[in-house]
Amino acid sequence: MTDYKCVIGHNKTIDFLKNTISSGKVGHAYIFDGEDYSGKSLLAGIFAAALQCEAGGEEPCGQCHSCKQAATGNQPDIIWLDHEKPGSIGVDDIRTLNNDIVIKPYSSRYKIYIIKEAEKMTEQAQNALLKTIEEPPSYAIILLLTNNYESLLQTILSRCIRIELCPVPTDVIKGYLMEKEGVVEYQARVCAAFAQGNVGKAIRLAHSEEFNQIKDEALRLVKNIKKMEQFEVLFLLNGITDYKLSISDFLDIIMVWYRDVLLFKATNDANGLIFKDEVSEIIKQAKKSSYQGIENILEGLAKAKSRIRANVNFDLVVELLFLTMREN
Repeated sequence: MTDYKCVIGHNKTIDFLKNTISSGKVGHAYIFDGEDYSGKSLLAGIFAAALQCEAGGEEPCGQCHSCKQAATGNQPDIIWLDHEKPGSIGVDDIRTLNNDIVIKPYSSRYKIYIIKEAEKMTEQAQNALLKTIEEPPSYAIILLLTNNYESLLQTILSRCIRIELCPVPTDVIKGYLMEKEGVVEYQARVCAAFAQGNVGKAIRLAHSEEFNQIKDEALRLVKNIKKMEQFEVLFLLNGITDYKLSISDFLDIIMVWYRDVLLFKATNDANGLIFKDEVSEIIKQAKKSSYQGIENILEGLAKAKSRIRANVNFDLVVELLFLTMREN
């Protein structure tokens, strides 16, 4: 049975969801906002199951008919919205929801709709949904799951309760990987650091056969950036996209490297480094780089990730990042 015990971290979010039910102050629309793999679907599914639980507690009992249906994905009054086009959620998808929502629940107190990747809703689709959120049936609850809540119309944001999934502490993730996933200490430390508070991402990295290959490519870049030409960097980064892991993961590895460089420069202590086995190279770069230079690189990496998400021309993003790294 899936319940809050299987969620790693997010204690404040869990407390809020439990209190929402125990207080009886359940809203009609919620936004679960967090990175991909951060646990949005898991938390929304548990919250929905708890709302429908026949025992009436603040979390699913796991024993009643509704909970058993929810655990197998067959609860008729918990509807996960499907959309025809993988890249967008269109107005026809939302009209299907609007037509269905007027029908009363089949067997439960509520009728709950869960929309994954809500940031993919077109403006027309969002306007169609807005009409329902403004005047929902008393039994209706809509859960919007998104990795970019700012892509939603302000009129929708103002009518929803936003639940932000904050990063989980690195030590918590590392402990989970070692205790529950059987990952060795070094690998758990590295994956937890790269995941930057995202449990699902850490698990994915820990079990990825390609992880070490990508890490090696990232280290080759940071060690040889002064010697490499722009076309070599572009060729390397284009090659990374052939892996199942995304270019964003590759850039995260580089960010962790430069944070190690910055940490050593500030403390002259190698104990807190993620790349402890590369300490000699980190010391060398820390001596050559200024604090401002390292900060500029980290800022450049963050901008590159943001621009790639916004579909800015890939070659242009790489060129700007390359220049930032070379200059600093």
